Amino acid sequence: MSPFFSVLRLIDRYFILWLLIVSCIAYFFPSPFTGISPWIPLLLGVVMFGMGTTLSAGDFRLILKQPVPVLIGIAAQYIIMPGTAFLIALLFRLPPDLAAGMILVGASPGGTASNVIVYLSKGDVPLSVTMTTVSTLLAPIFTPLLMLLLANQWLPVEPWSLFLSIVQVVIVPIVLGILVKRFFPVAVKKATPALPAVSVLAIIIIVAGIIANGADQLFAVPIIFLAVMLHNLAGLALGYLAARLLRQDEARCRAISVEVGMQNSGLAVALATAHFNPIAALPGAIFSVWHNISGSLLASYWGKKPEKKIHPSQVPG
Repeated sequence: MSPFFSVLRLIDRYFILWLLIVSCIAYFFPSPFTGISPWIPLLLGVVMFGMGTTLSAGDFRLILKQPVPVLIGIAAQYIIMPGTAFLIALLFRLPPDLAAGMILVGASPGGTASNVIVYLSKGDVPLSVTMTTVSTLLAPIFTPLLMLLLANQWLPVEPWSLFLSIVQVVIVPIVLGILVKRFFPVAVKKATPALPAVSVLAIIIIVAGIIANGADQLFAVPIIFLAVMLHNLAGLALGYLAARLLRQDEARCRAISVEVGMQNSGLAVALATAHFNPIAALPGAIFSVWHNISGSLLASYWGKKPEKKIHPSQVPG
């Protein structure tokens, strides 16, 4: 393996460590990072472009072959996370900007890191990939509507503007990634080993920019850390419970749990920066750090446990 790809693997493998280190640097020495904010949509677009280059027809075929677990997962994604964010914002009496930011994280689609966590958790990886893809493609519709429904009491929400932003920073890059893979397959195959590390670097830079610009406010409302942690843990637990109550097998329960609990916090940060007060991006930045920690811990726990199977006749779809 070349030194270049060795460095890329090192970046990808120790993602959480780099994220924590750079976040701390951005907090204590914010000046070098404060100019990142205008570049956040472009950085997120890079991540979404990488996602597009990994998609294939098989990612959508599962919807036709086994629609029930996909529908359960997507419904849980867009009900549990925005609903719990709304309740937590009320319970903790968060300031308007932070409350809207919490709900924006909850109304975002599943994050791409969830697929790796599901794999390490011995979950249903095809279901995870399909859920991430479908929830992302549905985001231009569901994210603005959920924000209008749940966050409008704290801050004015313009759903059409949110729709256009999501199309620009999510849908267009994904479509471009799909087209590049279709017409330049050899080049994409050569670049594939570098894509995870590029995405990781983009996410780290995004989080560093938000923390640097919100350094003065980060600990002004310390309860936001507890709120974000509770939001993520509630998503993991309730996602698993919903799948179990609807009689899915253990692998699917794990996949749905992780998909529900791990959000595309980068999208939440980009939208908060563009459409609300920059302070509204802090929940997304904190979530980006925390959900990777909780997801890794959960994967370590589940990875050591055998899957409990239930009888196939009990599994719909």
